[in-house]
Amino acid sequence: KREHTMFRTRLFPLCSAVLLTLLTAHATAADKSAPGEEIIDMVMSMGVAPAPIQQLRGSESEGPFEHLVIKNAYMIDGAGAPAQGPVTIEIENDRIVSVHSAGTGSLHLGGAGYDGSTKVIDAAGKYVLPGFIDAHIHYGTPSHAFTGSLTDPNYVGKLFLAHGITTVRDAGALMGLGWTLDLKERSDRGEIAAPRIKAHALFPESTSNVKDARQWVRAVEKRGADGIKFIGGAPEAIKAGIEEAQKLGLKTMFHHAQTGVLHMNALDTARWGLDSMEHWYGLPESMFEDRRVQHYPSGYNYNDEQDRFREAGKLWAQSAKPGSSRWEQTIAELVELDFTINPTMTIYEANRDVMRARRADWMDDFVMPYVARAFEPNPKIHGSFHYDWTTANEVDWRENYNIWMQFINDFKNAGGRVTVGADSGFIYGMYGFGYIRELELLQEAGFHPLEIIKSATLNGAELLGIAEETGSIQAGKKADLIIVDKNPLHNFKVLYATGHMQLDRESGVFSQEPSINYTIKDGIVFDAKQLREQVKELVANQKEREARR
Repeated sequence: KREHTMFRTRLFPLCSAVLLTLLTAHATAADKSAPGEEIIDMVMSMGVAPAPIQQLRGSESEGPFEHLVIKNAYMIDGAGAPAQGPVTIEIENDRIVSVHSAGTGSLHLGGAGYDGSTKVIDAAGKYVLPGFIDAHIHYGTPSHAFTGSLTDPNYVGKLFLAHGITTVRDAGALMGLGWTLDLKERSDRGEIAAPRIKAHALFPESTSNVKDARQWVRAVEKRGADGIKFIGGAPEAIKAGIEEAQKLGLKTMFHHAQTGVLHMNALDTARWGLDSMEHWYGLPESMFEDRRVQHYPSGYNYNDEQDRFREAGKLWAQSAKPGSSRWEQTIAELVELDFTINPTMTIYEANRDVMRARRADWMDDFVMPYVARAFEPNPKIHGSFHYDWTTANEVDWRENYNIWMQFINDFKNAGGRVTVGADSGFIYGMYGFGYIRELELLQEAGFHPLEIIKSATLNGAELLGIAEETGSIQAGKKADLIIVDKNPLHNFKVLYATGHMQLDRESGVFSQEPSINYTIKDGIVFDAKQLREQVKELVANQKEREARR
Protein backbone atom coordinates (compact mmCIF):
# COMPACT_ATOMS: atom_id res chain seq x y z
CA LYS A 1 0.00 0.00 0.00
CA ARG A 2 2.85 2.38 0.81
CA GLU A 3 4.36 1.64 -2.61
CA HIS A 4 1.05 2.28 -4.32
CA THR A 5 0.60 5.55 -2.42
CA MET A 6 4.09 6.65 -3.49
CA PHE A 7 3.14 6.13 -7.13
CA ARG A 8 -0.08 8.10 -6.69
CA THR A 9 1.29 10.99 -4.67
CA ARG A 10 4.80 11.37 -6.05
CA LEU A 11 4.70 10.03 -9.58
CA PHE A 12 1.27 10.98 -10.87
CA PRO A 13 2.02 14.72 -10.49
CA LEU A 14 5.20 14.21 -12.54
CA CYS A 15 3.44 12.15 -15.19
CA SER A 16 2.26 15.04 -17.30
CA ALA A 17 5.72 16.61 -17.43
CA VAL A 18 7.49 13.37 -18.25
CA LEU A 19 5.08 12.33 -20.95
CA LEU A 20 5.06 15.75 -22.54
CA THR A 21 8.80 15.22 -22.67
CA LEU A 22 8.20 12.04 -24.62
CA LEU A 23 5.92 13.81 -27.03
CA THR A 24 7.82 17.09 -27.50
CA ALA A 25 11.35 16.03 -26.52
CA HIS A 26 11.45 18.79 -23.92
CA ALA A 27 14.41 17.27 -22.06
CA THR A 28 14.70 19.52 -19.02
CA ALA A 29 17.36 17.22 -17.60
CA ALA A 30 19.44 17.17 -20.77
CA ASP A 31 22.31 19.24 -19.38
CA LYS A 32 22.68 16.93 -16.37
CA SER A 33 22.14 13.56 -18.02
CA ALA A 34 24.46 11.40 -20.08
CA PRO A 35 23.46 11.50 -23.76
CA GLY A 36 20.59 9.09 -24.29
CA GLU A 37 19.58 8.99 -20.63
CA GLU A 38 17.51 12.19 -20.44
CA ILE A 39 14.05 10.65 -20.10
CA ILE A 40 14.82 7.81 -17.71
CA ASP A 41 16.89 10.08 -15.48
CA MET A 42 13.77 12.18 -14.94
CA VAL A 43 11.82 9.09 -13.91
CA MET A 44 14.62 7.79 -11.70
CA SER A 45 14.82 11.15 -9.93
CA MET A 46 11.51 10.15 -8.33
CA GLY A 47 12.98 6.93 -6.95
CA VAL A 48 11.90 4.54 -9.71
CA ALA A 49 14.50 2.45 -11.56
CA PRO A 50 14.03 0.53 -14.84
CA ALA A 51 12.91 -3.05 -14.46
CA PRO A 52 15.76 -5.59 -14.30
CA ILE A 53 16.96 -6.96 -17.61
CA GLN A 54 14.95 -10.07 -18.35
CA GLN A 55 15.85 -13.53 -17.16
CA LEU A 56 17.91 -16.02 -19.15
CA ARG A 57 15.99 -18.02 -21.74
CA GLY A 58 14.88 -21.48 -20.67
CA SER A 59 12.72 -24.37 -21.75
CA GLU A 60 10.86 -22.25 -24.29
CA SER A 61 13.88 -22.35 -26.61
CA GLU A 62 16.47 -24.65 -28.15
CA GLY A 63 19.59 -24.08 -30.20
CA PRO A 64 21.14 -22.74 -32.22
CA PHE A 65 21.91 -26.10 -33.79
CA GLU A 66 24.92 -27.22 -35.76
CA HIS A 67 22.42 -28.43 -38.36
CA LEU A 68 18.69 -27.57 -38.38
CA VAL A 69 16.33 -28.65 -41.16
CA ILE A 70 12.80 -27.43 -41.79
CA LYS A 71 11.21 -29.75 -44.33
CA ASN A 72 8.00 -29.98 -46.36
CA ALA A 73 7.04 -26.33 -45.77
CA TYR A 74 5.19 -23.83 -47.91
CA MET A 75 7.46 -20.80 -48.10
CA ILE A 76 6.52 -17.12 -48.27
CA ASP A 77 9.94 -15.58 -48.93
CA GLY A 78 9.29 -11.95 -47.90
CA ALA A 79 10.52 -10.54 -51.21
CA GLY A 80 7.04 -10.50 -52.77
CA ALA A 81 6.99 -13.93 -54.40
CA PRO A 82 3.87 -16.08 -54.00
CA ALA A 83 3.92 -19.05 -51.67
CA GLN A 84 5.86 -22.03 -52.98
CA GLY A 85 6.46 -25.52 -51.73
CA PRO A 86 7.09 -27.93 -50.39
CA VAL A 87 10.58 -26.68 -49.64
CA THR A 88 13.36 -27.74 -47.32
CA ILE A 89 15.35 -25.04 -45.54
CA GLU A 90 18.73 -26.06 -44.16
CA ILE A 91 20.34 -24.04 -41.38
CA GLU A 92 23.76 -24.24 -39.79
CA ASN A 93 24.06 -22.42 -36.46
CA ASP A 94 22.51 -19.00 -37.16
CA ARG A 95 22.55 -19.04 -40.99
CA ILE A 96 20.39 -20.40 -43.78
CA VAL A 97 22.71 -22.43 -45.98
CA SER A 98 20.27 -23.68 -48.60
CA VAL A 99 16.66 -23.75 -49.70
CA HIS A 100 15.64 -26.84 -51.74
CA SER A 101 12.37 -26.79 -53.64
CA ALA A 102 10.63 -29.98 -54.67
CA GLY A 103 9.53 -30.46 -58.25
CA THR A 104 12.27 -28.30 -59.78
CA GLY A 105 15.02 -30.90 -60.12
CA SER A 106 16.84 -29.75 -57.00
CA LEU A 107 17.62 -31.97 -54.03
CA HIS A 108 14.74 -32.54 -51.61
CA LEU A 109 15.78 -34.91 -48.88
CA GLY A 110 13.48 -36.95 -46.69
CA GLY A 111 14.03 -37.56 -42.99
CA ALA A 112 16.24 -40.55 -43.71
CA GLY A 113 18.76 -38.26 -45.38
CA TYR A 114 19.91 -36.67 -42.12
CA ASP A 115 22.08 -38.06 -39.36
CA GLY A 116 21.24 -38.09 -35.67
CA SER A 117 22.94 -34.77 -34.98
CA THR A 118 20.45 -32.91 -37.17
CA LYS A 119 17.40 -31.25 -35.64
CA VAL A 120 14.50 -31.76 -38.08
CA ILE A 121 11.19 -29.88 -37.99
CA ASP A 122 8.56 -31.41 -40.25
CA ALA A 123 6.47 -28.46 -41.43
CA ALA A 124 4.17 -30.43 -43.71
CA GLY A 125 1.09 -28.34 -44.44
CA LYS A 126 2.58 -25.35 -42.58
CA TYR A 127 3.88 -22.00 -43.79
CA VAL A 128 7.35 -20.56 -43.21
CA LEU A 129 7.90 -16.79 -43.35
CA PRO A 130 10.85 -14.52 -42.57
CA GLY A 131 10.88 -13.16 -39.03
CA PHE A 132 8.83 -9.98 -38.69
CA ILE A 133 10.44 -6.57 -38.08
CA ASP A 134 8.58 -4.13 -35.83
CA ALA A 135 9.94 -0.77 -36.92
CA HIS A 136 8.54 1.23 -33.99
CA ILE A 137 8.57 -0.15 -30.45
CA HIS A 138 9.21 1.02 -26.90
CA TYR A 139 10.74 -1.84 -24.92
CA GLY A 140 9.98 0.13 -21.80
CA THR A 141 7.29 2.75 -21.37
CA PRO A 142 7.76 5.30 -18.54
CA SER A 143 4.02 6.01 -18.36
CA HIS A 144 3.49 2.57 -16.83
CA ALA A 145 5.43 3.76 -13.78
CA PHE A 146 2.53 6.04 -12.95
CA THR A 147 0.11 3.12 -12.72
CA GLY A 148 2.21 0.79 -10.62
CA SER A 149 5.34 -0.53 -12.36
CA LEU A 150 7.91 0.06 -15.06
CA THR A 151 7.49 -2.32 -18.00
CA ASP A 152 8.82 -5.85 -17.50
CA PRO A 153 11.19 -6.52 -20.45
CA ASN A 154 10.80 -10.29 -20.03
CA TYR A 155 7.06 -9.90 -20.65
CA VAL A 156 7.55 -7.63 -23.66
CA GLY A 157 10.25 -9.77 -25.31
CA LYS A 158 8.20 -12.94 -25.06
CA LEU A 159 5.12 -11.27 -26.48
CA PHE A 160 7.14 -10.06 -29.45
CA LEU A 161 8.58 -13.52 -30.14
CA ALA A 162 5.18 -15.17 -29.66
CA HIS A 163 3.97 -13.07 -32.60
CA GLY A 164 6.91 -13.89 -34.87
CA ILE A 165 8.77 -10.60 -34.33
CA THR A 166 12.51 -11.23 -34.49
CA THR A 167 13.83 -7.66 -34.92
CA VAL A 168 12.64 -4.39 -33.37
CA ARG A 169 13.59 -0.74 -33.68
CA ASP A 170 13.41 0.85 -30.22
CA ALA A 171 12.19 4.40 -30.83
CA GLY A 172 13.93 6.60 -28.26
CA ALA A 173 15.41 4.07 -25.83
CA LEU A 174 13.09 5.53 -23.20
CA MET A 175 14.39 3.30 -20.41
CA GLY A 176 17.82 4.77 -21.02
CA LEU A 177 20.29 4.07 -23.79
CA GLY A 178 22.57 2.09 -21.48
CA TRP A 179 19.73 -0.17 -20.32
CA THR A 180 18.53 -0.69 -23.90
CA LEU A 181 22.02 -1.46 -25.21
CA ASP A 182 22.53 -4.00 -22.42
CA LEU A 183 19.29 -5.68 -23.50
CA LYS A 184 20.40 -5.54 -27.13
CA GLU A 185 23.77 -7.17 -26.38
CA ARG A 186 22.22 -9.96 -24.33
CA SER A 187 19.76 -10.65 -27.13
CA ASP A 188 22.60 -10.71 -29.67
CA ARG A 189 24.42 -13.26 -27.52
CA GLY A 190 21.30 -15.44 -27.37
CA GLU A 191 21.07 -15.24 -23.59
CA ILE A 192 17.47 -14.07 -23.33
CA ALA A 193 14.11 -14.57 -25.01
CA ALA A 194 14.07 -11.35 -26.98
CA PRO A 195 14.11 -10.06 -30.55
CA ARG A 196 17.14 -8.36 -32.08
CA ILE A 197 17.15 -4.70 -31.03
CA LYS A 198 18.13 -1.61 -32.99
CA ALA A 199 18.38 1.15 -30.37
CA HIS A 200 17.55 4.72 -31.40
CA ALA A 201 18.37 7.38 -28.82
CA LEU A 202 15.91 10.25 -28.28
CA PHE A 203 17.25 13.62 -29.45
CA PRO A 204 16.56 16.24 -26.73
CA GLU A 205 14.63 19.32 -27.79
CA SER A 206 16.74 21.45 -25.50
CA THR A 207 19.62 20.97 -27.95
CA SER A 208 19.13 24.31 -29.66
CA ASN A 209 22.28 24.93 -31.70
CA VAL A 210 24.22 23.15 -34.41
CA LYS A 211 27.38 22.52 -32.40
CA ASP A 212 25.55 20.92 -29.48
CA ALA A 213 23.41 18.83 -31.84
CA ARG A 214 26.42 17.36 -33.60
CA GLN A 215 28.19 16.75 -30.30
CA TRP A 216 25.17 14.92 -28.84
CA VAL A 217 24.84 12.68 -31.92
CA ARG A 218 28.54 11.82 -31.79
CA ALA A 219 28.23 10.99 -28.09
CA VAL A 220 25.35 8.51 -28.50
CA GLU A 221 27.05 6.93 -31.53
CA LYS A 222 30.14 6.39 -29.38
CA ARG A 223 27.97 4.75 -26.73
CA GLY A 224 26.64 2.27 -29.33
CA ALA A 225 23.31 3.68 -30.55
CA ASP A 226 22.07 2.41 -33.91
CA GLY A 227 20.17 5.57 -34.71
CA ILE A 228 18.43 8.72 -33.55
CA LYS A 229 14.77 9.50 -32.98
CA PHE A 230 13.68 13.12 -33.35
CA ILE A 231 10.44 14.64 -32.08
CA GLY A 232 10.96 18.38 -32.13
CA GLY A 233 13.36 21.22 -31.50
CA ALA A 234 15.12 24.01 -33.33
CA PRO A 235 15.10 23.26 -37.08
CA GLU A 236 18.80 24.10 -37.47
CA ALA A 237 19.67 21.67 -34.65
CA ILE A 238 17.49 18.92 -36.13
CA LYS A 239 19.02 19.41 -39.58
CA ALA A 240 22.54 19.26 -38.10
CA GLY A 241 21.61 16.14 -36.13
CA ILE A 242 20.35 14.35 -39.24
CA GLU A 243 23.47 15.34 -41.20
CA GLU A 244 25.80 14.19 -38.41
CA ALA A 245 23.93 10.89 -38.11
CA GLN A 246 24.36 10.32 -41.84
CA LYS A 247 28.10 10.92 -41.61
CA LEU A 248 28.39 8.41 -38.77
CA GLY A 249 26.20 5.76 -40.43
CA LEU A 250 23.36 6.13 -37.91
CA LYS A 251 19.74 5.73 -38.96
CA THR A 252 17.16 8.45 -38.30
CA MET A 253 13.44 8.51 -37.55
CA PHE A 254 11.12 11.45 -36.79
CA HIS A 255 7.81 11.84 -34.99
CA HIS A 256 7.00 15.34 -36.27
CA ALA A 257 5.40 16.96 -33.23
CA GLN A 258 2.49 19.19 -34.19
CA THR A 259 4.14 22.01 -32.26
CA GLY A 260 6.89 22.16 -34.89
CA VAL A 261 5.35 21.19 -38.23
CA LEU A 262 5.01 24.81 -39.38
CA HIS A 263 8.81 25.07 -39.31
CA MET A 264 9.69 21.58 -40.57
CA ASN A 265 7.21 19.15 -42.02
CA ALA A 266 7.84 15.65 -43.33
CA LEU A 267 8.86 16.89 -46.77
CA ASP A 268 11.41 19.30 -45.27
CA THR A 269 13.09 16.64 -43.14
CA ALA A 270 13.04 14.13 -46.00
CA ARG A 271 15.00 16.67 -48.04
CA TRP A 272 17.51 16.91 -45.18
CA GLY A 273 18.15 13.16 -45.47
CA LEU A 274 15.78 11.73 -42.84
CA ASP A 275 15.33 7.96 -43.21
CA SER A 276 11.75 7.55 -42.00
CA MET A 277 8.78 9.43 -40.65
CA GLU A 278 6.68 7.89 -37.88
CA HIS A 279 2.88 7.99 -37.69
CA TRP A 280 1.59 10.70 -40.05
CA TYR A 281 2.19 14.05 -38.35
CA GLY A 282 3.92 16.46 -40.72
CA LEU A 283 2.68 14.70 -43.85
CA PRO A 284 -0.73 16.38 -44.34
CA GLU A 285 0.88 19.70 -43.39
CA SER A 286 3.41 19.28 -46.20
CA MET A 287 0.48 19.32 -48.65
CA PHE A 288 -1.54 22.27 -47.32
CA GLU A 289 -2.78 24.36 -50.23
CA ASP A 290 -5.09 26.99 -48.72
CA ARG A 291 -3.50 27.42 -45.28
CA ARG A 292 -0.20 27.17 -43.45
CA VAL A 293 -1.55 26.13 -40.04
CA GLN A 294 -4.07 23.46 -39.11
CA HIS A 295 -7.50 24.92 -38.37
CA TYR A 296 -7.31 24.76 -34.57
CA PRO A 297 -10.29 25.98 -32.48
CA SER A 298 -9.59 29.15 -30.49
CA GLY A 299 -9.59 27.26 -27.18
CA TYR A 300 -7.22 24.50 -28.34
CA ASN A 301 -4.45 23.39 -25.97
CA TYR A 302 -1.90 20.93 -27.39
CA ASN A 303 -0.97 19.73 -23.90
CA ASP A 304 -4.58 18.63 -23.35
CA GLU A 305 -4.56 15.36 -25.24
CA GLN A 306 -8.33 15.38 -25.62
CA ASP A 307 -7.88 18.54 -27.68
CA ARG A 308 -4.80 17.21 -29.45
CA PHE A 309 -6.29 13.95 -30.67
CA ARG A 310 -9.79 15.29 -31.31
CA GLU A 311 -8.40 17.85 -33.75
CA ALA A 312 -5.80 15.45 -35.19
CA GLY A 313 -8.75 13.41 -36.45
CA LYS A 314 -9.76 16.32 -38.69
CA LEU A 315 -6.33 17.01 -40.19
CA TRP A 316 -6.20 14.91 -43.36
CA ALA A 317 -9.42 16.55 -44.60
CA GLN A 318 -7.62 19.93 -44.52
CA SER A 319 -4.80 18.77 -46.80
CA ALA A 320 -4.54 18.33 -50.57
CA LYS A 321 -7.19 16.09 -52.10
CA PRO A 322 -6.27 12.54 -53.12
CA GLY A 323 -5.09 12.44 -56.70
CA SER A 324 -4.48 16.20 -56.88
CA SER A 325 -1.26 17.52 -58.38
CA ARG A 326 0.06 18.46 -54.92
CA TRP A 327 -0.71 14.94 -53.64
CA GLU A 328 1.04 13.31 -56.59
CA GLN A 329 4.03 15.68 -56.50
CA THR A 330 4.58 14.99 -52.80
CA ILE A 331 4.52 11.24 -53.36
CA ALA A 332 6.90 11.50 -56.32
CA GLU A 333 9.42 13.55 -54.36
CA LEU A 334 9.34 11.27 -51.31
CA VAL A 335 9.89 8.23 -53.54
CA GLU A 336 12.78 9.98 -55.30
CA LEU A 337 14.35 10.72 -51.90
CA ASP A 338 14.15 6.98 -50.99
CA PHE A 339 12.06 7.96 -48.00
CA THR A 340 10.28 5.45 -45.74
CA ILE A 341 6.87 5.87 -44.14
CA ASN A 342 6.24 3.86 -40.98
CA PRO A 343 2.54 4.63 -40.40
CA THR A 344 1.74 2.80 -37.11
CA MET A 345 -1.99 2.97 -37.90
CA THR A 346 -2.76 0.48 -35.15
CA ILE A 347 -1.77 2.82 -32.33
CA TYR A 348 -4.54 5.29 -33.17
CA GLU A 349 -7.24 2.82 -34.09
CA ALA A 350 -8.98 3.11 -30.73
CA ASN A 351 -10.00 6.58 -31.90
CA ARG A 352 -12.21 4.92 -34.53
CA ASP A 353 -13.94 2.59 -32.05
CA VAL A 354 -12.82 2.83 -28.45
CA MET A 355 -15.17 0.12 -27.16
CA ARG A 356 -13.65 -2.44 -29.52
CA ALA A 357 -10.16 -1.56 -28.30
CA ARG A 358 -11.09 -1.83 -24.63
CA ARG A 359 -12.49 -5.34 -25.00
CA ALA A 360 -10.07 -6.93 -27.45
CA ASP A 361 -9.57 -10.70 -27.04
CA TRP A 362 -6.18 -10.28 -25.41
CA MET A 363 -7.09 -7.74 -22.72
CA ASP A 364 -7.88 -10.26 -19.97
CA ASP A 365 -5.03 -12.78 -20.16
CA PHE A 366 -2.16 -10.98 -21.88
CA VAL A 367 -2.22 -7.41 -20.55
CA MET A 368 -0.36 -6.50 -17.38
CA PRO A 369 -2.63 -4.71 -14.90
CA TYR A 370 -0.39 -1.65 -14.77
CA VAL A 371 -0.55 -1.46 -18.58
CA ALA A 372 -4.34 -1.77 -18.54
CA ARG A 373 -4.58 1.05 -16.00
CA ALA A 374 -2.40 3.26 -18.19
CA PHE A 375 -4.92 2.83 -21.01
CA GLU A 376 -7.91 3.98 -18.99
CA PRO A 377 -9.04 7.64 -19.13
CA ASN A 378 -6.65 9.89 -17.21
CA PRO A 379 -5.75 13.39 -18.41
CA LYS A 380 -2.30 13.11 -16.81
CA ILE A 381 -1.16 10.03 -18.76
CA HIS A 382 -0.17 9.99 -22.43
CA GLY A 383 -2.66 8.22 -24.67
CA SER A 384 -5.35 8.00 -21.98
CA PHE A 385 -7.61 10.68 -23.41
CA HIS A 386 -10.86 8.78 -24.05
CA TYR A 387 -12.67 10.31 -21.08
CA ASP A 388 -15.19 12.13 -23.26
CA TRP A 389 -14.81 10.51 -26.66
CA THR A 390 -17.88 11.03 -28.81
CA THR A 391 -19.48 9.37 -31.81
CA ALA A 392 -18.52 12.46 -33.82
CA ASN A 393 -14.87 12.02 -32.81
CA GLU A 394 -14.94 8.43 -34.03
CA VAL A 395 -16.56 9.43 -37.32
CA ASP A 396 -13.88 12.07 -37.85
CA TRP A 397 -11.16 9.51 -37.27
CA ARG A 398 -12.73 6.99 -39.63
CA GLU A 399 -12.66 9.58 -42.41
CA ASN A 400 -9.12 10.53 -41.35
CA TYR A 401 -8.10 6.89 -41.82
CA ASN A 402 -9.73 6.69 -45.25
CA ILE A 403 -7.59 9.53 -46.60
CA TRP A 404 -4.45 8.49 -44.70
CA MET A 405 -4.75 4.93 -45.99
CA GLN A 406 -5.20 6.15 -49.56
CA PHE A 407 -1.99 8.17 -49.31
CA ILE A 408 -0.05 5.19 -47.93
CA ASN A 409 -1.38 2.90 -50.66
CA ASP A 410 -0.66 5.45 -53.41
CA PHE A 411 2.85 5.97 -52.01
CA LYS A 412 3.43 2.20 -52.06
CA ASN A 413 2.08 1.89 -55.60
CA ALA A 414 4.47 4.62 -56.74
CA GLY A 415 7.42 2.62 -55.41
CA GLY A 416 7.63 4.09 -51.90
CA ARG A 417 8.83 2.00 -48.98
CA VAL A 418 6.24 1.31 -46.27
CA THR A 419 7.23 -0.59 -43.14
CA VAL A 420 5.29 -2.10 -40.23
CA GLY A 421 5.47 -0.67 -36.74
CA ALA A 422 3.03 -0.80 -33.85
CA ASP A 423 4.20 1.72 -31.17
CA SER A 424 2.63 -0.55 -28.54
CA GLY A 425 2.25 0.34 -24.89
CA PHE A 426 -0.04 3.33 -25.45
CA ILE A 427 -3.70 3.90 -26.43
CA TYR A 428 -4.79 0.26 -26.02
CA GLY A 429 -1.95 -0.92 -28.26
CA MET A 430 -0.42 -4.20 -27.09
CA TYR A 431 3.00 -5.69 -27.83
CA GLY A 432 2.76 -8.23 -30.65
CA PHE A 433 -1.01 -7.98 -30.95
CA GLY A 434 -0.77 -4.42 -32.25
CA TYR A 435 1.75 -5.55 -34.85
CA ILE A 436 -0.58 -8.18 -36.28
CA ARG A 437 -3.39 -5.63 -36.26
CA GLU A 438 -1.14 -3.32 -38.33
CA LEU A 439 -0.94 -6.06 -40.98
CA GLU A 440 -4.74 -6.12 -41.11
CA LEU A 441 -4.93 -2.34 -41.40
CA LEU A 442 -2.52 -2.35 -44.33
CA GLN A 443 -4.83 -4.83 -46.04
CA GLU A 444 -7.72 -2.46 -45.35
CA ALA A 445 -5.63 0.28 -46.98
CA GLY A 446 -5.45 -1.74 -50.19
CA PHE A 447 -2.17 -3.68 -49.88
CA HIS A 448 -2.08 -7.23 -51.23
CA PRO A 449 -1.15 -9.70 -48.45
CA LEU A 450 2.18 -10.41 -50.20
CA GLU A 451 2.92 -6.68 -50.21
CA ILE A 452 2.13 -6.59 -46.51
CA ILE A 453 4.51 -9.45 -45.72
CA LYS A 454 7.21 -7.62 -47.68
CA SER A 455 6.53 -4.45 -45.68
CA ALA A 456 6.81 -6.48 -42.49
CA THR A 457 10.07 -8.17 -43.45
CA LEU A 458 12.31 -7.05 -46.33
CA ASN A 459 11.18 -3.41 -46.26
CA GLY A 460 11.91 -3.20 -42.55
CA ALA A 461 15.34 -4.75 -43.08
CA GLU A 462 16.10 -2.23 -45.84
CA LEU A 463 15.09 0.65 -43.58
CA LEU A 464 17.37 -0.58 -40.80
CA GLY A 465 20.25 -1.28 -43.19
CA ILE A 466 20.29 -5.01 -42.45
CA ALA A 467 18.74 -6.42 -45.65
CA GLU A 468 21.91 -8.41 -46.35
CA GLU A 469 21.40 -10.16 -43.00
CA THR A 470 17.66 -10.66 -42.65
CA GLY A 471 14.24 -9.77 -44.07
CA SER A 472 13.81 -12.62 -46.57
CA ILE A 473 14.35 -16.37 -46.78
CA GLN A 474 17.58 -16.70 -48.67
CA ALA A 475 20.79 -18.70 -48.38
CA GLY A 476 23.43 -16.73 -46.51
CA LYS A 477 20.98 -14.74 -44.41
CA LYS A 478 20.23 -15.08 -40.71
CA ALA A 479 17.93 -17.90 -39.69
CA ASP A 480 15.06 -15.57 -38.69
CA LEU A 481 11.87 -17.50 -39.48
CA ILE A 482 8.29 -18.11 -38.41
CA ILE A 483 6.50 -21.46 -38.75
CA VAL A 484 2.70 -21.15 -38.88
CA ASP A 485 -0.02 -23.81 -38.98
CA LYS A 486 -2.36 -21.90 -41.26
CA ASN A 487 -1.99 -19.67 -44.28
CA PRO A 488 -1.56 -16.04 -43.11
CA LEU A 489 -2.09 -14.77 -46.66
CA HIS A 490 -5.67 -16.01 -46.38
CA ASN A 491 -6.23 -14.52 -42.93
CA PHE A 492 -3.77 -12.51 -40.85
CA LYS A 493 -5.86 -13.19 -37.74
CA VAL A 494 -4.28 -16.64 -37.46
CA LEU A 495 -1.08 -14.88 -36.29
CA TYR A 496 -2.59 -13.51 -33.08
CA ALA A 497 -1.41 -15.19 -29.87
CA THR A 498 -5.08 -15.50 -28.92
CA GLY A 499 -5.83 -17.40 -32.13
CA HIS A 500 -8.75 -16.94 -34.48
CA MET A 501 -12.23 -18.21 -33.66
CA GLN A 502 -13.55 -20.77 -36.15
CA LEU A 503 -16.62 -22.98 -36.32
CA ASP A 504 -16.53 -26.61 -37.42
CA ARG A 505 -19.90 -26.69 -39.16
CA GLU A 506 -20.22 -30.46 -39.00
CA SER A 507 -19.61 -30.76 -35.24
CA GLY A 508 -20.84 -27.31 -34.29
CA VAL A 509 -17.71 -26.82 -32.17
CA PHE A 510 -15.87 -23.52 -31.96
CA SER A 511 -12.09 -23.48 -31.79
CA GLN A 512 -9.62 -20.67 -31.22
CA GLU A 513 -6.16 -22.15 -31.38
CA PRO A 514 -3.14 -19.90 -32.10
CA SER A 515 -1.31 -20.85 -35.29
CA ILE A 516 2.31 -19.75 -34.77
CA ASN A 517 4.26 -22.89 -33.81
CA TYR A 518 7.82 -21.59 -33.72
CA THR A 519 9.68 -18.32 -34.00
CA ILE A 520 13.32 -18.79 -34.99
CA LYS A 521 15.79 -15.98 -34.36
CA ASP A 522 19.52 -16.35 -35.05
CA GLY A 523 18.89 -20.09 -35.41
CA ILE A 524 17.39 -20.32 -31.90
CA VAL A 525 14.03 -22.10 -32.02
CA PHE A 526 11.42 -20.56 -29.68
CA ASP A 527 8.31 -22.62 -28.94
CA ALA A 528 5.51 -20.09 -29.43
CA LYS A 529 3.06 -22.13 -27.34
CA GLN A 530 5.37 -22.03 -24.33
CA LEU A 531 5.97 -18.32 -24.84
CA ARG A 532 2.23 -17.67 -24.79
CA GLU A 533 1.74 -19.68 -21.63
CA GLN A 534 4.69 -17.97 -19.93
CA VAL A 535 3.27 -14.54 -20.72
CA LYS A 536 -0.12 -15.49 -19.31
CA GLU A 537 1.61 -16.75 -16.17
CA LEU A 538 3.54 -13.48 -15.81
CA VAL A 539 0.29 -11.52 -16.06
CA ALA A 540 -1.54 -13.78 -13.60
CA ASN A 541 1.34 -13.53 -11.09
CA GLN A 542 1.36 -9.73 -11.34
CA LYS A 543 -2.38 -9.61 -10.72
CA GLU A 544 -1.96 -11.88 -7.69
CA ARG A 545 0.82 -9.70 -6.26
CA GLU A 546 -1.30 -6.59 -6.62
CA ALA A 547 -4.30 -8.30 -5.02
CA ARG A 548 -2.18 -8.97 -1.90
CA ARG A 549 -1.23 -5.30 -1.42
